[in-house]
Amino acid sequence: MRPGPGAPRGGEAGPGPLQPSVRKTQMGGSRKKKKTARQLQRLAEEEEAAALEAEEAEQRGRHLQALSGATGAERELEELLFGDCLAAEEGELLQRLAGPPRHAAEDGGSLLRDSSDSEVENEAKSAFVSKAPAWVDEDDEAEEKIDMTHRYRRDLMKSDAEKILTKKKLKIRLEEQFQRAMGGVPAWADREYRKKSKRTRSDSGSDDDDDLLCRTGNFITTSESLPRGILEMKSCLPANQERLAEGKLSTVQFHPSAQVVMTAGRDRSVSLFQVDGIRNPKIQSIYLESFPIYKACFSADGEQVIATGTHHKMFYVYDMMGGSIIPVHQVRGMEDKFVKNFEVSPDGSFMLLTGTSGYLHLLSMKTKELISTMKVNGRSTASAFTSDSSKVYSYSKEGEVFIWDVRSRKCLHKFEDEGSLEGKCIAVSKNNQYVACGSVSGVVNLYTTDVCLKENNPKPVKAIMNLVTSATSVTFNPTTEILAVASNEADEAVKLIHIPSYTVFSNFPVFRRKQIYLTQSMDFSPRSGFFSIANNKGKALLYRLKHYSDF
Repeated sequence: MRPGPGAPRGGEAGPGPLQPSVRKTQMGGSRKKKKTARQLQRLAEEEEAAALEAEEAEQRGRHLQALSGATGAERELEELLFGDCLAAEEGELLQRLAGPPRHAAEDGGSLLRDSSDSEVENEAKSAFVSKAPAWVDEDDEAEEKIDMTHRYRRDLMKSDAEKILTKKKLKIRLEEQFQRAMGGVPAWADREYRKKSKRTRSDSGSDDDDDLLCRTGNFITTSESLPRGILEMKSCLPANQERLAEGKLSTVQFHPSAQVVMTAGRDRSVSLFQVDGIRNPKIQSIYLESFPIYKACFSADGEQVIATGTHHKMFYVYDMMGGSIIPVHQVRGMEDKFVKNFEVSPDGSFMLLTGTSGYLHLLSMKTKELISTMKVNGRSTASAFTSDSSKVYSYSKEGEVFIWDVRSRKCLHKFEDEGSLEGKCIAVSKNNQYVACGSVSGVVNLYTTDVCLKENNPKPVKAIMNLVTSATSVTFNPTTEILAVASNEADEAVKLIHIPSYTVFSNFPVFRRKQIYLTQSMDFSPRSGFFSIANNKGKALLYRLKHYSDF
């Protein structure tokens, strides 16, 4: 018999049919918990994604703002780097930086915001505003002070009041010193000159370059005219190295035709040396007993040497061809007690003796007899013949210059040397173009001869003020490109002036190196290849001027 639905089975207890429903209830609760956890995780991921998107949007906005705020200089630099395609690619770049466009369904006002943003960007791109500096350093505005008393900068001081200079003024001072050393602004440092040369080269084309490359040979030649600024020279052994004078060397002179130099001094000797720039061997020496030599000079033909003493009325003539020494005890018609200073005419016809009380005695070079006497106002201190021997320039102690005609012995003209308190020396250039007058103040005035013959108070073309003591020696070189001025009252007081530009050669004498001492006499060789200085130490210093190829 089947038991009823409610009857329990054998061995089973009470409520058996209720157990399956309990298990179903437990399974449903666990599913709900898992679903809730997944939803919470999804929401967290969505919030994190939204935050990342917002951060990226903010970064894009800052980038767009920086791009739109670029300066004009940055724009020009970008155009140079990227070319004309920058304007076409800029919109695409901005679009990529802005990200994908949003749908109208997600944000209805996005189109309005995009259009407004693009207008702001366009306005920013059209008007470039320069950026202000992030900060201003006060130290940059303050001028740095330089101590000028330092031993490396002491020579740049113009007065004792310039012990402190600003950096800007020191820069200007250094530029001035460089330009003086170079004789002006060099071509490689002149920007305008370089621009003009570039335009000239571009206009001329490459035809000259092609022609240059098709030929061989020496394309480097020396300039015919002497450049200013730096004088290329070499110091040689003294011209009288084989027989140095025992006392002051009063005269040095080059032979007019042979490669020979003559020295004479207070040691009563006259010496001749062959000039080779290496050994300078001695040729001959003569000794004049009890006759300290004040001045010695070659005759125009170079066959005789005339020598005067310091306190003698007589003078000597040394005949080099005959080997004889001829004393001239007295010139008939002359009453001067001493005969010291004299000049020999370039044509070899006359000898001019400077007497006392302003007298000038013109002698025949052949017979040594007096031809005529001329008189200047006051006392005559120096005289000089013109190169054609037709005129004599005589400089008086009162600062007046008298111009005499040699043939008629008449005074053609007289003018006053500007600013001269006392005349000391005078020289006329070989081309008869210039007259140089040195005064006791150290100023050497350079005049043109045509002005000196017309005006009573001519203006010098250049007043040379490089000497601080009396100018005692002036001489031109044979090409009238160099004027040498010197003083025998101060060591190293020698200057060489470039005549065409009237500027001093900056490399002579050598700075901070004493070797010249007191200059007594100077002379150039016949073709300016050598320059010699007689000093008070008994030496005839010799220099080779490299610009000139001949002796």
